[in-house]
Amino acid sequence: MLLKGLLIGFAIAVPVGPIGLLCIQRTLQRGRTSGFVSGLGAASADAVYGGIAGFGLASLSGLSLGWRQELRWLGGLFLLYLGGRIFSAVPTERNPAPRSTDLLGDYASTFVLTLTNPVTILAFIGIFTGLGLAAGEPNFTAAGLLVLGVFLGSLLWWLLLALAVGALRQRLTPAARRWLNRAAGAVIALFGALALLG
Repeated sequence: MLLKGLLIGFAIAVPVGPIGLLCIQRTLQRGRTSGFVSGLGAASADAVYGGIAGFGLASLSGLSLGWRQELRWLGGLFLLYLGGRIFSAVPTERNPAPRSTDLLGDYASTFVLTLTNPVTILAFIGIFTGLGLAAGEPNFTAAGLLVLGVFLGSLLWWLLLALAVGALRQRLTPAARRWLNRAAGAVIALFGALALLG
């Protein structure tokens, strides 16, 4: 079950969407720690939704899906805000270590953004049902191992991404990072606009 969870968590995290772009941009802007902590927020939200699906908490998943439109609007507005901030961010010549308050914000923002994406819970329910993991009486030990695996698999992806992008960061000039900020900010804001229009 732990291995299954690892594979599910990794597969859920790999597609590059707004969260992936945000982690890449933060790694380029502030370093690997910021990118990894942002990924940790997304992995934590994946674990929450994995728990909802794995433990068969139908009432919570129903509540989440019932507020689907409101969650999409909240996430869309937040993405527009983040996109604007990233677009106008100016890279510094030096690379100071991120402060604990910055890291807390990195974690919280990706945690909330991942939770406000109703597609995530649908993906988990679909995968768990397809694998026969959501049927019958819940086995709490197996479900716990599965959720732990989901968290670790998702976290593994974010660690690999932060390490890879962090290695690239050393080769980029501040001017190149400024253009990457603008591109990432525009794409993240586009995701936000699409969420509001959807």
